[in-house]
Amino acid sequence: MSANLPRHPLPPFTPDTAAHKVRLAEDGWNSRDPEKVALAYSPDTRWRNRAEFVTGRDEVVAFLTRKWASELDYRLIKELWASAGDRLAVRYAYEYRNDSGQWFRAYGNENWQFDEQGLMTHRHASINEHPIAQSERKFHWPLGRRPDDHPGLSDFGF
Repeated sequence: MSANLPRHPLPPFTPDTAAHKVRLAEDGWNSRDPEKVALAYSPDTRWRNRAEFVTGRDEVVAFLTRKWASELDYRLIKELWASAGDRLAVRYAYEYRNDSGQWFRAYGNENWQFDEQGLMTHRHASINEHPIAQSERKFHWPLGRRPDDHPGLSDFGF
């Protein structure tokens, strides 16, 4: 996919197109392909991820490469919280294990802003995580895209 093509759906978002945009983002992150994921962001995108600040696609690729090298067996669920025009508020949870086999569940909220091409120009993420036992895992699907029939965050009460 070319970095210069619009990324549908485009703002202003309706409830349906906003939910679709969130699912596309979830699918991308579950691919764990930093180069592919970075194409959803504007060339000059600006992020705050916890206490780390990222600017531009090259830094997005570097950030995601580091992230997925240490967050093994990563599985993510995102859910639309609110939308207005070119902005979306999203909540999410993900599970992963470290290289010692300890599992974690992280919970977060993100605020997103998009340009007219549907590329994300701003991403502000707040995340908390805690260790869990392997038996406490909730996200069970083969690595990659979450199946359509797998429960979402609200189904788990998260």
